[in-house]
Amino acid sequence: MSEHEHGPDCGCPDCGDPRSMDFLDKYLTVWIFAAMGIGVGLGYVAPGIVEPIQEYHLVEVGLIAMMYPPLAKVNYGQLPRVFSAWRVLSLSLLQNWLIGPTLMFALAVIFFSGLVPPFPAHPEYFLGLIFIGMARCIAMVLVWNDLADGSSEYAAGLVAFNSVFQILTYGVYIWLFALFLPPALGMDALVAGIGTFDVTIEQVFWAIAIFLGIPFAGGILTRLGGVRSKGEEWYEEEFVPKISPVTLIALLFTVIVMFATQGENILARPTDVLWIAVPLTIYFIVMFLVSFAMGRGIGADYSTTTAIGFTAASNNFELAIAVAVAVFGVGSGVAFATVIGPLIEVPVLLALVNVAVYFQGKFDWGGYDTDQLPSTAPAGEDVPPSRTDDD
Repeated sequence: MSEHEHGPDCGCPDCGDPRSMDFLDKYLTVWIFAAMGIGVGLGYVAPGIVEPIQEYHLVEVGLIAMMYPPLAKVNYGQLPRVFSAWRVLSLSLLQNWLIGPTLMFALAVIFFSGLVPPFPAHPEYFLGLIFIGMARCIAMVLVWNDLADGSSEYAAGLVAFNSVFQILTYGVYIWLFALFLPPALGMDALVAGIGTFDVTIEQVFWAIAIFLGIPFAGGILTRLGGVRSKGEEWYEEEFVPKISPVTLIALLFTVIVMFATQGENILARPTDVLWIAVPLTIYFIVMFLVSFAMGRGIGADYSTTTAIGFTAASNNFELAIAVAVAVFGVGSGVAFATVIGPLIEVPVLLALVNVAVYFQGKFDWGGYDTDQLPSTAPAGEDVPPSRTDDD
């Protein structure tokens, strides 16, 4: 293959050119909004559907199914190199465990503390945003990264890397941002009557084990078995294209059942939904743009920068919802706010996929190769020598 300038207009299927997409990919935004509408309609017209969705864990099944293909694409032999990329890992830690939680806390204070006119106080929504902001993403980030042609190896590595920190620190972060800082900053009313949160390490561990461990194991076993029995070429050129549509189909299924569980609440409390949606939208957009800029700032290539951006911008809403329901109950305002999280994340992060693809063609990525993996080099081109940590 001759060298050419990759970007949104090059016609290469690896570059996100809409003309090269199949029908499902090309109109994904339409399908997402249609799925949202169907879900809300089902939940409102047939509220009894919520019980079987919960009983058979259909949301969880959909999440695991949509994460499997991206994890089956990962070249796990490159993960040691991912974990040795200290610049990328350090940047991810900074984004996920300092910038992200601090930004969400600031937005929760601005919109729901009652200290910033004209916004009234909503203590339960304040706590809901804290629960979301402290739960770093382990699930849908793999889908957004995959759709934007980000590095599947870096996305999987960063998700696993941050998951370890999440097991150890989620309860501590909830205590710090929800119980300690509000009274310390003179906002005692936000946590009045709440003595402590019983957020255990075991609770966080099992959420991560289910939503990340199962598809991770499936992806690893599939790749090892497929490559050993049929070879690398067959696996990449024959098997991966066949399972790729599963991601989008499972995503649409998950959106439908997720919105169906909240159909009545969404239509009964539309103002509250919009009220919660504003700070969440700001959060997702700011985190993605700042993280993307930081990734490019350290000299990472497009695929690595995209993985960095999406892992920082997304949140582990499964964990946030589970903990909020366990602590405050399914009918609480805290639980309601956490449920709104994924309802806003899906369309906003889908829009940011298009932003990432635009940035791929907008910026010159020549020379941006810090910690670049061999598979991230444009097709037909030699891998440029990566900058070492000593450069």
